[in-house]
Amino acid sequence: MTGFAEHRRIATVALVVADYDKAIAWYVERLGFLLLEDVDLGGGKRWVTVAPANGQGARLLLAEASDEAQRHSIGNQTGGRVFLFLETEDFARDHAMMLAKGVEFHETPRHEPYGTVAVFADLHGNLWDLIEPKRQG
Repeated sequence: MTGFAEHRRIATVALVVADYDKAIAWYVERLGFLLLEDVDLGGGKRWVTVAPANGQGARLLLAEASDEAQRHSIGNQTGGRVFLFLETEDFARDHAMMLAKGVEFHETPRHEPYGTVAVFADLHGNLWDLIEPKRQG
C-alpha cells in the first residue's frame, strides 16, 4: 500500500499551440475529436479541451502560447520524440480516414510486436503514434 488513492488517472495533457481556433479546427476536423470545453478566462486566455469522440483516454488542453519561451516549444514539446499515442481498434480504417483528411504521416504503417503503428504529425509538427495494440491472448 502506497498511501495514494487507488483510482487515479491522467485526465488532461496540456499541448502548447499557436492559435486556439486553428488547433480546435485541426483536432476536430482531421482527427474527429470533440470540442468538450471552450471557456473564456479573460485576458485572451481560454480553457479549451478536446478528446476522442468515444470519450476514452485523456483530454487535451489546447494552451495557446503566451510568451516567447512557450512559442519556442510549439511543435517540439518532447524534443522530437513521439509525444502522444492515439489508440484504435481498427488501424486500417482510421489510417485511411486520417490520410483522406490530410493528416501527414511520416512513415508507412509497420507491424511491431506490440501492434500496428505509424507516426504522424499534428498541425504544429508534434509527433504522434496511431496504434492498434496487438490483442493479447
